[in-house]
Amino acid sequence: MTKYYPAGSTYYKNKKISVNKIEVSDIWVSLKLGWRDFMHQPSHYFFAIILYPFIGIILWLWASKENTIQLIFPMMSGFALFGPFIAIFLYEISRRLESGLDTSWSQIFRLVYSPALRQVIILSIMLLFIFFTWMICAYILFQLLYGSSYPISMFNFLVNIITTPRGWLLIILGNGMGACFALTALHTTVVAFPILIDTEVSAIKAIQISMLAVRINPIPLIFWGFLVSFGLLMGVLCVMIGLIIALPVFGHATWHLYRRIVNVSC
Repeated sequence: MTKYYPAGSTYYKNKKISVNKIEVSDIWVSLKLGWRDFMHQPSHYFFAIILYPFIGIILWLWASKENTIQLIFPMMSGFALFGPFIAIFLYEISRRLESGLDTSWSQIFRLVYSPALRQVIILSIMLLFIFFTWMICAYILFQLLYGSSYPISMFNFLVNIITTPRGWLLIILGNGMGACFALTALHTTVVAFPILIDTEVSAIKAIQISMLAVRINPIPLIFWGFLVSFGLLMGVLCVMIGLIIALPVFGHATWHLYRRIVNVSC
């Protein structure tokens, strides 16, 4: 891992923030460390008991009631956009493990009193905007291809999109559009949330640092984005059960990836 100067340096309130140039091998090392942190302090039960059943039920009821079955996949895939925000407590666990600090949940949840919370909320609102923009675009795309013809059931809809040219066009255009939104989220937040937890910077500066990190490390970080998207997609396809493992591991790994990319010094 080598430092990249001068383009890899920026300043904020007398702090020098340097961005390292990494390799694809650093991605695998970060995943290994993320798995180690997960095994040290498993958090899957938190996501299993509280988060995913709630989100799954809400999304299903909304889709069923409003006759928007065709938006279930965009909703599930778009949910991955919130991964960096949901994982903020995981970053704190990894940060404390790294520093040898107490990692009891009573200490972890003290994060809600952190001065960084306001900047975290600002960044989360941006992700929320990206998500709803993606949903609007997905709805418009369906309208352009199918008009006012709505699917009767999930099974019929799946058969239609797999067996018809119009369905395959929806798959190709929809996934291409979704990839653009995913790249936007990656470009702006790949290390933004961890640096907010780690040091006192603004949300705008955190976004700038993320963009700098992607500019310096396009191949490794696009590969990282692909791994995360693939892992979360597999979790969704497993009726969201896989997410209770995938999200914690990727969350911890994101912290270690951030450590390999960003250096902060006074």
